[in-house]
Amino acid sequence: MGNDIIANMITSIRNANLGKIKIVRVPATDATRNIAKILSREGFIENFIDNHEDTEDILILNLKYQGKRRKSYITTLRRISKPGLRVYPNHREIPKVLGGMGIVILSTSRGIVTDREARQKKIGGELLCYVW
Repeated sequence: MGNDIIANMITSIRNANLGKIKIVRVPATDATRNIAKILSREGFIENFIDNHEDTEDILILNLKYQGKRRKSYITTLRRISKPGLRVYPNHREIPKVLGGMGIVILSTSRGIVTDREARQKKIGGELLCYVW
């Protein structure tokens, strides 16, 4: 059985949020890079660095917190489509998260995009995760 890199990335970010940890290190793949770009562009993380250490590529994510209590910008991060159960909606069936306040990240034929971009381009795909 293979590893689910996206689920590992989501779990690492979720665990870091619980511990108020600023830096998260995840394996760098095309999928994790594209998800990190979306999270950065949408304002959920500060930035990310693509780093090569020893024999592996690593993504270093800088999580974003606000205020003295270090409240995380990511309230919930949840994996939707899993290796045992894939979810493939068309552009009309893509759910809205919190009435459009959160985002859905999808893997489409045109790359990994947000729900707004998929609706605008009228393409469906595999639901990867919800973020709000």
